[in-house]
Amino acid sequence: MSTIGPRPRSLPLAPKAPPAARKLPIFDQARDIDKRWRPIYVVWEITLACDLACRHCGSRAGKARPDELTTAEALDLIDQMAAMGVKEVTVIGGEAYLREDWTVLIKHIRSHGMSCSMTTGGRGLTLERAKAGKEAGLLSVSVSIDGFRETHDALRAAQGSFDSAMQAMDNLKAVGIPFSCNTQINRHSMPELEGLFDFLVERGMHSWQMQLTTAMGRGGDEPDMLLQPYELLELFPMLVRMKRKADEKKVRFWTGNNIGYYGPHEAELRRTFPGSHRGSCGAGRLSMGIEANGDIKGCPSLPTQDYVGGNVRDHKLLDIWEGTKELRFTRDMKVEDLSGYCRTCYYAEDCKSGCNWTTHVLFGKVGNNPVCHHRALDLAEKGIRERVVKVKAAPGLPFDYSIFEIIEEAFPEEERARYLELAHASMKRPPKAAT
Repeated sequence: MSTIGPRPRSLPLAPKAPPAARKLPIFDQARDIDKRWRPIYVVWEITLACDLACRHCGSRAGKARPDELTTAEALDLIDQMAAMGVKEVTVIGGEAYLREDWTVLIKHIRSHGMSCSMTTGGRGLTLERAKAGKEAGLLSVSVSIDGFRETHDALRAAQGSFDSAMQAMDNLKAVGIPFSCNTQINRHSMPELEGLFDFLVERGMHSWQMQLTTAMGRGGDEPDMLLQPYELLELFPMLVRMKRKADEKKVRFWTGNNIGYYGPHEAELRRTFPGSHRGSCGAGRLSMGIEANGDIKGCPSLPTQDYVGGNVRDHKLLDIWEGTKELRFTRDMKVEDLSGYCRTCYYAEDCKSGCNWTTHVLFGKVGNNPVCHHRALDLAEKGIRERVVKVKAAPGLPFDYSIFEIIEEAFPEEERARYLELAHASMKRPPKAAT
């Protein structure tokens, strides 16, 4: 894998988000399948305001949306979530603590018996804010760490952001809130992952979530930052090494939804999943995303312009969930909707091209996902590799995306041999030590 050192970069200007999508059509009647699925997990962007401007930020966060929900509207939305049977809510931003009533919302979520966690960059998570979160009932906080100091600060476009994140962890420990960490995997962070894991375990994290940096928002502005599909052949052996070490240290190792799929390490990496594999995209079936202005999506990461089904100022949450095509799309997805390699893949029926977010922000449509370990390995065995090449820039709005195309080419033999050697060696699990 080629590595590209992060270059110094000042904070880019954050765009102003357009107003919410309003008065969108909904179907008159819900089908049985729409009533059968319910969101158990909600990721709620309570504000788009942020005190960082990260180079990989898909939402281009920075400025609050012009029409964010009032406190009263947000409390009513929480009541509707609870009525639908939501079990867990993660509040995010932007930066969630920049919304003045963030602890009021957390307290109301907890009053319904729902779990509540928060994801943060940690730049302004002071001891006072940590205490306020604890008093409101915040159960866990995930602190974003994307490498050691130099790499993290460069990716987060703010010198000192690494030290602030470390201080945030100390503040959380001081008030008794357990913390996990989340990390973006890209060409800058990947060389540091194994050392970073050891470091964060020593800091006291209880879980580590990783996901691949995608081409959404600012991530698509710098295509050289993104891993190429064939580079998964080097990444997955690394993930397996870290997973085995995490098991030994009793740290939960959580591979994000866009790390997959169905390759030789799937069962080991996702042992806690039903059937020990990820399954197809859960957007609009088990998960829901909410934007700060009340726009509703099946997944928080999906592009706004393509996947908002409705707004809670116009319709009840349940009606949007059951009666909009944007929320129904995974319920209706069939193998016949797939294309390219994914259409003929052995796992097509179960996988349905994996993470729709990853695919849509590459190509402007779903159904053919080259960011797949099984696919990369299968093609490499045949002497082929795929690259994604940017052909159209994003307009520069929150949750926008550039357009890429797939280039299929002969895999240079020397590189191919090295990648396959790594892949095959990782499939041989070392024997357990005698007890």
